[in-house]
Amino acid sequence: MNKVKENTYDIAQLGNAILRQRALEVEDIHSDECQQLINQMMLAVSEAGGVGIAAPQIHQSVRIFIMCSKPNTRYPDAPLMPPTAIINPEILHYSNEKEKAWEGCLSVPSMRGLVPRNRQITVRYSDQQGNVQQKELTGFIARIFQHELDHLNGLTFIDQLESTKDLISEVEWYQQFASLQS
Repeated sequence: MNKVKENTYDIAQLGNAILRQRALEVEDIHSDECQQLINQMMLAVSEAGGVGIAAPQIHQSVRIFIMCSKPNTRYPDAPLMPPTAIINPEILHYSNEKEKAWEGCLSVPSMRGLVPRNRQITVRYSDQQGNVQQKELTGFIARIFQHELDHLNGLTFIDQLESTKDLISEVEWYQQFASLQS
C-alpha cells in the first residue's frame, strides 16, 4: 500500500493532509484488506524503530494503530510489550493525574516535545481477531495509546504542547537529556 523500495514505508510527515483528518472506523476487521494493513503496519513500525504507529502515518485513513513498546535509543526506559493491533480505539476514562514527558514521532522526526498526558486511562478497542478488549493502561503504555489515538483524530504531539517552549530539536534533546535517561 505505499511501500517504497528497500522494504521501507513512506511515513507521512507533518504537513501532510492525512495527518490532520479524522480517520474512519474499521467496518470489517476480518477482511483481507484490514489484516494486510495490520501486517504492513507491524512491519513499518519495526523497520522505523518506533514504539507505535497509526494507519494515517502510512497514508491509510482508518482507525488502527500498533503499540509495540520496547527499550531503544529513543526510549531507553520503555517497558517491553509485544506488537499489538488496536482497532477502533476509545478512551472510556482518564485519571485526573497528568504528567509531562518527552515524546517524539515518526511523522515529526527531528523534534521532541514535553507533552502532558493522563497518567492512567481506561480504554476499549478491538484486537486483530475482532475481540473487544477493555484495559487500564498506565505510564508509558498509556502515553503511547494517547499519542497514537491523537493521530486517528487528526492531531500530533505538537498539538498537545502547553507551550512552544516545550519543543526541542531531537539533536539537542540527545545532547541535553539522553545521558539522564541512562
